[in-house]
Formats: sequence, structure tokens, C-alpha cells
Amino acid sequence: MKISVKPVGPKNWEDFEALFESKGGPRYCWCMVWRATKEEQRHNTAPNKKKYIHQRISDGTPVGLLAYHEQAPVAWCSIAPRETYLRLGGDDSLEKVWSLACFFIKKEFRSQGMVSQLIGYAKKYAKKHGARHLEAYPVDTDSPSYRFMGFVPTFEKAGFAEVKKAGTRRHVMTCKL
Repeated sequence: MKISVKPVGPKNWEDFEALFESKGGPRYCWCMVWRATKEEQRHNTAPNKKKYIHQRISDGTPVGLLAYHEQAPVAWCSIAPRETYLRLGGDDSLEKVWSLACFFIKKEFRSQGMVSQLIGYAKKYAKKHGARHLEAYPVDTDSPSYRFMGFVPTFEKAGFAEVKKAGTRRHVMTCKL
């Protein structure tokens, strides 16, 4: 499937909003689970999460990439400097790390290799912005949770190596850029 990919920014906020509010979209989290400050966690509602991510985007903070098919937003991956996230449990010995934290793909576009394509775009995007390493936190394919973070075999195929585990389900995997 042919896609184009753009970083999320003020100019395509409406596309980001449309994707997240689409059927099955992650409008409950707005990709704030790993980003929320302690203060933001005190006001942990979907409307507030939307406000918080919108503020980051308006401020120019990198938050992720949108994939488009025929000019419509169809997928998302959260890719940003690791320091813009909280509690991911990564490899603290690495410097200039960007984190690839989650994905959302509209149902009708799943099982078509979209995650692998997004990983490729994320690598280029992070490297272009000065990252030396890309870190991801996928789970095993039979995991009952955190499935939005991707699966270990997909990241292995993309050149990531496991460093350690973060909790009982998430694998910390890195790729040198």
C-alpha cells in the first residue's frame, strides 16, 4: 500500500484530530499515557488529554507521524525525543535517544505492513532530528496488553535488538541510527 507520512504539527492538527476521533480511534488517551506530567495526571480526562497534546503540538514539540492514504489520515506512530516521555523504562546508558512508543492504524488498513513502514519513516525522522538511537517497547504477540506498542518480531525485522524488559510485558529494544 502506498502511503505518505508527515510529522504532526499545527498545520495538520485537524488530520490528527480526525484520526484520533475516528471509529476505533484512541480518543480516550490522545497518546498522553507516556507523556503526562504529574499535574496533567491529576486532570486525567479525555478532553484534558486532547488539550495537553494539542498544546504540545502548538508549541512545536515533536509528538509523532501521521500516515496518509489518498490524502486521508489512516495511521499514527508516536515518535519523539525520549525526554518528552515519562516512565518508559529504557536504556539510560544511551544518549540522544528518541522513543517509538505506540501505533494506531485504522481497522481497514491493518495487516498490510503499515507498522513496518511507519518504523522505517520513524527511523529517518529521528535521525534527521539528531537522534543516535531509536528505542521501542514492544510486547510478545500473545500479550494481553500494551499491544499498541507493537510486537517484538516486527522490531527484530526492522533491526532492533532487545536490551532488557520494562515490567513483565514490554521489551526494551534499540536500534542505532
